[in-house]
Amino acid sequence: MALINPMKFIEKAQEKGCAIASFNVHNLETIQAVVEGAYEENCPVIIQTTPGTLKHAGIPYIAACVKAAAELYDVPIALHVDHCKSFETIMQCIRYGYTSVMIDAAHLPYEENVAMVKKVVEVAKSVGVAVEGELGRIGGTEDTLTVDEREATFTVPSEAVEFVKATGIDTLAIAIGTAHGEYKGEPKLDFERLSEIRKCVDLPLVLHGASGVPDYQIKESLSRGISKINIATELKIPMAKAIKECFANKPTEIDPRNYMGAAKLAVKEVVREKIRLCNGTNLADCLK
Repeated sequence: MALINPMKFIEKAQEKGCAIASFNVHNLETIQAVVEGAYEENCPVIIQTTPGTLKHAGIPYIAACVKAAAELYDVPIALHVDHCKSFETIMQCIRYGYTSVMIDAAHLPYEENVAMVKKVVEVAKSVGVAVEGELGRIGGTEDTLTVDEREATFTVPSEAVEFVKATGIDTLAIAIGTAHGEYKGEPKLDFERLSEIRKCVDLPLVLHGASGVPDYQIKESLSRGISKINIATELKIPMAKAIKECFANKPTEIDPRNYMGAAKLAVKEVVREKIRLCNGTNLADCLK
């Protein structure tokens, strides 16, 4: 099937108290791993790319590969650009067929953040593309984006209400204690804050930096209203490990089909685990 706007299945996940696992990809093998894993779990999926990945692989290449995957597998797939600060890049993604975008203006003063998000919303919604906004700042490093722990700020519930009304976004990414990249210790999520935001805001809530968050905290996040969970680092780690093991076992290996094939299988295993963790298995049946 063709790529679709993810709101239909994100809202279904919200209704059922589960979440859509959204995975950051970087190349053909990670795209294949995510789509095959989603198909085997019979679950809708969001494939995400950061601006750094777009710079590395190119928007036309990524879009073409994901469109081809969507045509091959009978499972709902959306293509999303994650943490994009550039209005121009978002417009390019939309032109090449992205069905969801995240404008990241959380680093700006509140009024400037709202103005930038509204600008994207006006264009994106006119062509049927979903928009994710962020309020609060998530610490850590993802791609080339680094936010010092001292600069990270949690989402204020009352501000979230104003932000949603002012911008017209479809989903809201919130900051409740997660971080991008690898954690130094076990994260401690502010579940009470999440519950307060859920009471105030009706639209689906997004949890960034979910890689490395213990399963029990992910489950608690779902029970308190998270409907989309982003996974990036937890795909990179098994991919790198599989490639290293391949060369450790066979130092003379030169065939990328072998070491990248092993990496793809390792990533797909994690994709399926995360979908099950989010209670997404067989969610596609609810959309027929």
